[in-house]
Amino acid sequence: MFDPSDTPRVFALPPGVDFPAQLIAGLTARLDGQPPEALARAHLVVNTRRMARRIRDIFDAGPPRLLPRISLVTDPVDNWQTAAIPPAVPPLRRRLELAQLVTRLLEAQPDLAARSSAYGLADSLATLMDEMQAEGVGTQTIRDLDVSDMSGHWARAQNFIGIVDDYLGGDQAKRDVQARQRAIVEALIACWETDPPEHPVIVAGSTGSRGTTLMLLQAVARLPQGAVVLPGFDFDQPDSVWQDMGDALVSEDHPQFRFSRIMQALNLAPGDIRPWTGAAPPSPARNRLISLALRPAPFTDAWLEEGPTLSGISEATRDLTLVEAPGPREEALAIALRLRQAAEDGQTAALITPDRMLSRRVTAALDRWGLVPDDSAGQPLQLSPPGRFLRHVAQLFTQQLSAERLVTLLKHPLCHSGGGRGEHLRHTRDLELRLRRKGPPFPDTDSLAVWRAEQDPPPPEDWTRWLADTFCGQEVSGPLPLAEWTARLRRVAEAIAAGSTAPGSGALWERNAGQKALSLLVSLESEAAHGGRMTAHDFGDLLGSLLSEDEGVTDRDAPHPDILIWGTLEARVQGADLLILGGLNEGTWPEAARPDPWLNRRLRLEAGLLLPERRIGLSAHDFQQAAAAPEVWLTRPERSDEAETVASRWLNRLTNLLTGLPEGAPALAQMRQRGAYWLDLAEALEDAPVLPPAPRPSPRPPISARPRQLSVTEIKRLIRDPYAIYAKHVLGLSPLNPLAREPDALLRGIVIHGILETYIKDITSTPSLLSTPEFLQRCRAMLEAEVPWPMARRLWLARLAKVADGFVASEAQRQAIARPVEYEATARLSLSPLDFTITGRADRIDRDETGALHIYDYKTGRAPSAKEQAAFDKQLLIETAIAEQGGFTTLDAAPVARALFLSLGSSMTEVAAPIETEPPAKVLAELRKLIGRYFDAAQGFTARRAVQKDADTGDYDHLARFGEWDRSTVATPEDLE
Repeated sequence: MFDPSDTPRVFALPPGVDFPAQLIAGLTARLDGQPPEALARAHLVVNTRRMARRIRDIFDAGPPRLLPRISLVTDPVDNWQTAAIPPAVPPLRRRLELAQLVTRLLEAQPDLAARSSAYGLADSLATLMDEMQAEGVGTQTIRDLDVSDMSGHWARAQNFIGIVDDYLGGDQAKRDVQARQRAIVEALIACWETDPPEHPVIVAGSTGSRGTTLMLLQAVARLPQGAVVLPGFDFDQPDSVWQDMGDALVSEDHPQFRFSRIMQALNLAPGDIRPWTGAAPPSPARNRLISLALRPAPFTDAWLEEGPTLSGISEATRDLTLVEAPGPREEALAIALRLRQAAEDGQTAALITPDRMLSRRVTAALDRWGLVPDDSAGQPLQLSPPGRFLRHVAQLFTQQLSAERLVTLLKHPLCHSGGGRGEHLRHTRDLELRLRRKGPPFPDTDSLAVWRAEQDPPPPEDWTRWLADTFCGQEVSGPLPLAEWTARLRRVAEAIAAGSTAPGSGALWERNAGQKALSLLVSLESEAAHGGRMTAHDFGDLLGSLLSEDEGVTDRDAPHPDILIWGTLEARVQGADLLILGGLNEGTWPEAARPDPWLNRRLRLEAGLLLPERRIGLSAHDFQQAAAAPEVWLTRPERSDEAETVASRWLNRLTNLLTGLPEGAPALAQMRQRGAYWLDLAEALEDAPVLPPAPRPSPRPPISARPRQLSVTEIKRLIRDPYAIYAKHVLGLSPLNPLAREPDALLRGIVIHGILETYIKDITSTPSLLSTPEFLQRCRAMLEAEVPWPMARRLWLARLAKVADGFVASEAQRQAIARPVEYEATARLSLSPLDFTITGRADRIDRDETGALHIYDYKTGRAPSAKEQAAFDKQLLIETAIAEQGGFTTLDAAPVARALFLSLGSSMTEVAAPIETEPPAKVLAELRKLIGRYFDAAQGFTARRAVQKDADTGDYDHLARFGEWDRSTVATPEDLE
């Protein structure tokens, strides 16, 4: 196939050509005229499985012929040839074992790092170990580095790097995948030195960025019938640039740097790299433009020399479009519109981006036209239904079951998927409403039984028993072996998925996502013996990390065959009529270099490890190849959700170069103009008709529909926000409590009212109990019984301790003046001649020796001032009037000596109601007048009529469309029927 040669054979294809297709074309051309079996003897070694699949697809398209043997650079030989090399340690096992070693180190030396970082440090060490074994760097090489300028950091790093020594310890059985691959390549090279293959061996598509791969490239290029075919080789780059590209610290991020290393290793000059075929790129002029724009930083002065002589700029940019969108949403909409146009025109179009958020936005935008793109990355397993489900189940082990977690799982599409899903959802709805209205915040078996007894008809006993058995009491406080955690996770997850009516696991392990989740769980079960003991939180972190690192899954059917979303890896081996390079901002494409906690750039270079810029260089090569396609879009958002963005260095170089060239500036303007056209379309797509703001409502329902009864606490709301009274009593709407109950002010008020009621009853019969220690003991007991949040209990007890002395002292004075006679006393008073009733409840009523009453209301916040009570907050004033009218059901009419708010906030304060200036007769007269106004058909229930502060919020503000109007807006009455 190849003529004898004294120099290594290295071929290449320029950016923009269809590499797999041209690889086959060059192979068949060289075997032209030979018997059919000649092709079968050829051995292709390619860089990725995607490349191998694409090559097979091209062969499958015909004509019929024998196929060459195809393998990967990670596994270039047959299994029988590697039988003597022990299998690699599974990555999961190594990760678990390293995590245990790191955890022991952190327990022995807590100052090194937080224990919660054990898994992150183990992963980082595993990555370092991968590189060391792939590049053939031993731990002694790392220890011998000159670290005199970073001794403090190095001393800490040595503790962790020592784990690598302890883990490997020269044990060949502990080789990881990278080390085994290197051993295979070394064994293969040794075999070839004595017995080189006579059939053609071709390594294609690899850039030799890894040390092991570079070794294989060197060996194959020197074989009698061996050759290397490089992808995206820049034939336009001058020899002077190639010669000065040896410094990795300067040129590692250049797209052609890896090819420079290959030429150095093989002692080749750029002219020795021959084209594999004569195929020309779609736009040779654009290749020259991109080549000049991407010169290494020390050589950008070539723009001044070569720029003016660069020809064909208009041709190079004719099919280039630059979209500089105001934000991520506009970028996604413009891309979606172009993909839609491509689908209508029958073009093959692909979005290439490492930004998964951009691809999701584009997918969502395409959905409005019913277009489903063929997304090669799919959906991350952790975000798939089984992934979310398993993470929710694992959270059951971490702490007591909460109402929020219970309902979240019950509503998950995989819960109770074994049968009877409709009935399950109906019972879930009833349970959720009960939990929102009455709680408890932490359901248990007893509370579920109480709820079932309240239902009419009750849900099936099997369903409530299933709830109690599978959800309640799953929390585990201490550490358990990983094997027990995985068994527990699988058992509980399958029971929840199956439901109460069917055995098995429901739909949990169905479809692609379910199968991948099951495979991951099986792997975790098989390696659990190496995971040691861990807490529930550690297990949850481990599970989430494993799910997040797994490849995406594709479950959607029938995607559009010509609308594609690729990552940069897929773009290397496939072609399309239109390529959209999206998210071209620094930090996205290229991605920001990952921080290395162990070695800086200089030390990595001295040790022979990979520099952080390696990833940037590979991304640059991806950009150079994709930008050479027939039609290309370059897109970026000028602003992210948080701040302004910086254009990708490659896009920045291209625009700067074009700006400085006489022919380039107009070409760049045309690129932007083409992009602006699509941005205008995106803006038009988002254009919504201007709707007038909602008026400030003041509904006027019929008199017959207006409320005939209010409580004394609602009078304040009637004065300040009449619309809230209308929404509650006319429309019959009540706010739905949040499912995730919090220790809020309402609960604090209820608990403290309960504390004071029981304590006052006891000290009335046993005065000796009136003491600060006894009061605090009662507070502590009540908080323990009624508040399930430990933090809230401590905070509230601390606040009560601050006011305890003041409360006890003032209570002694109150007991000396009058004795309590009623607690939570109910009141009811008809306002004649109006057909209206006022109801109420007094927290406490005392009677003194003269028979006069003392009314007290407990407050846990700030009590209203006397002026506020006179104008708005008339609760105590109305209760005083009711008492003197005999409206309390268990008390006769009697004069009221005083009415007080007892505030147990940051301090103990008493605020008296101004009953002297606001006597009961006046209060009742004003109350009749207020209620009478709302029995006038012309009086509307105006929204936020007299709120105290603009920042005050109400339960019905959203219904009143507050925000579209403010307090300066005149209310608009509306007659209702």
